[in-house]
Amino acid sequence: MSSDNGPAEGGAQEAPPEQLALIRETVRRTKTPRAKPRTWRGAALAGELPVARVLVDKGVLHLDRYFDYAVPEELDAEAQPGVRVRVRFGAGRHRVRDGRREGGGLIDGFLIERRAESDYAGPLAALAQVVSPERILDEELLGLARAVADRYAGSLADVLQLAVPPRNARAEKRPSPDPLPPPPVPEAGSWARYEAGEAFVAALASGSAPRAVWNALPGPGWSEELARAVAATLASGRGALVVLPDGRAVARVDAALTELLGEGRHAVLTADAGPEKRYAQWLAVRRGAVRAVVGTRAAMFAPVRDLGLVALWDDGDDSHSEPHAPQPHAREVLLLRAAQDRCAFLLGGWSCTVEAAQLVETGWARPLVAAREQVRAAAPLVRTVGDGDLARDEAARAARLPTLAWQAVREGLRHGPVLVQVPRRGYVPRMACAACRAPARCRHCSGPLEGQESGSALRCGWCGREEGGWHCPECGAHRLRAQVVGARRTAEELGRAFPAVPVRTSGREHVLDTVARAPALVVSTPGAEPVAEGGYAAALLLDGWAMLGRPDLRAGEDALRRWLAAAALVRPQSAGGTVVAVAEPTLRPVQALVRWDPVGHAVRELAERAELGFPPVSRMAAVSGPPEAVSAFLGAVELPPEAELLGPVPLPVTAPGRPRRAGAPPPGEHWERALIRVPPGRGAALAGALKTAQAARTARGSEAGVWVRIDPPDIG
Repeated sequence: MSSDNGPAEGGAQEAPPEQLALIRETVRRTKTPRAKPRTWRGAALAGELPVARVLVDKGVLHLDRYFDYAVPEELDAEAQPGVRVRVRFGAGRHRVRDGRREGGGLIDGFLIERRAESDYAGPLAALAQVVSPERILDEELLGLARAVADRYAGSLADVLQLAVPPRNARAEKRPSPDPLPPPPVPEAGSWARYEAGEAFVAALASGSAPRAVWNALPGPGWSEELARAVAATLASGRGALVVLPDGRAVARVDAALTELLGEGRHAVLTADAGPEKRYAQWLAVRRGAVRAVVGTRAAMFAPVRDLGLVALWDDGDDSHSEPHAPQPHAREVLLLRAAQDRCAFLLGGWSCTVEAAQLVETGWARPLVAAREQVRAAAPLVRTVGDGDLARDEAARAARLPTLAWQAVREGLRHGPVLVQVPRRGYVPRMACAACRAPARCRHCSGPLEGQESGSALRCGWCGREEGGWHCPECGAHRLRAQVVGARRTAEELGRAFPAVPVRTSGREHVLDTVARAPALVVSTPGAEPVAEGGYAAALLLDGWAMLGRPDLRAGEDALRRWLAAAALVRPQSAGGTVVAVAEPTLRPVQALVRWDPVGHAVRELAERAELGFPPVSRMAAVSGPPEAVSAFLGAVELPPEAELLGPVPLPVTAPGRPRRAGAPPPGEHWERALIRVPPGRGAALAGALKTAQAARTARGSEAGVWVRIDPPDIG
């Protein structure tokens, strides 16, 4: 060290001891820089309501409760109910200093309320940080999240992760636009095609809360009709929320609303938007700057002010079921919101689910349908090709397409594009009667019967019982057959047959949104059909057995829904629109397609499920996991006395490299699944019992996990 850096004469080294003591005391009293987050050791607490009740972001069931923290005086103004906070979580009782608990890891949370005293008798840790003074969680959203968590046996923190998007500081700093005044009451428009359509729009505009199940007419008019329902609700001074299955449907309703009301009156909430844009839109809704929301599944929790209408399109679509815990369905969440906010409810689609039929059957909602004359005027002509036709058709045996389908394609290509719908690959076959194609069901629980690799014995996919001496209850036959599986190579076949016509495909890897009105063959998987300008001239619905033969309770309902979605894109019969379905015409879903009667099909399905005790008449839960873990869980849970246990049965092993669905076993692992069924009115008791047992299991730190799902969408 050079002499220039040495101590000067008369420096601190020569200071008397009294001066050194004074310097040390001055340093102690100097205010240290504020470090966030910190323990606020020795800091004064807020003068009023010094206790903050916090929901920590820990999605484990045994921690699904509130925790109390002390509020430092410096955070008093910002620490208001509804803000994001950071706290230290996990400190033990022995880590207490100056009456304040210290230690633990930093974790995010929401401040729920301020209190004068804590229910906890020991020392409290202090709030580490108020992340933002923006109050994003109000009592209405908190109550909805709690109701969803209780219904699906989940934790409140998991639901709030779905309901509240991640914070974006730049979006939060920008002010939201000023709210616009209510628009004028719109005309009923094409709602006049429905028997009670004009009355429904008028009720929304007057501030009433009608509840309806809407069976939409085929064609592109549904998006404009949804926009008019939203506009009527806004005209009454209330807010509206529309949830749609995918981004393509959101884009259509967004365009219809913009054309009807102009810019700035609605927000679009989808996963496709970036974090900043999505959070800015969400904040505009939360602040009341925008009163209408259109979005996909995540928008079901949108904090719309003065909610007057919740609407859901195509509730049978798989995308409405949230894959993340606790896996709520958008339909059930919107039903909870309609009851909580006492607002209007609209459930629409070209098809009709059994749950929608139940809402009408119980009188909770009213049907919103068109007269048969209107249906016949809007729907295409539907023709079918069954087993008998295929057996007699030389062209079907040679080229795997029936003559009627070739004729429909050839005629349709003279006037515009032709849609060809083929099932996705990977459908698993189930057993059915070889004579009448009725599904083979277990005599004990009515579950689906499955063939075993080891022999000819049949086993129930629900309760696991073996079935011997089966006979068909419909026709009395004793022979069984496996339903047809897989998708045929239709694109190559059609390309060779019509070499001068372009062939376009739309599926999982690449989904088309629209196609031109020029002649073309459009081969699509279900749900990926693009919209054709002016409508398709014809449509082929191939390999109907692949969809009807799925080992799923909803196979018939889902097949009809996908067929109607494709056929609704075809021109009306008066304009030459034709649909050819390759499926047995005597089956109930095929008959409903020919008559264009999805409501009648849903009503008959509901009656059959009520007789057999199937959902939605009953409530059901699935418990899956390693065999030892499932057995231990079922032995510990205190089920309601009315509960019926089905199984457990082995689950199919997930192959390495294949996509894994929620609740499926990891690749290569052997899991079992048990189904628990309770009668109507006991669903809350079942969810509570399963949640209690799962919370006790996680508190003990059990190594093998058990997957619990309420209302599983696929139960066989």
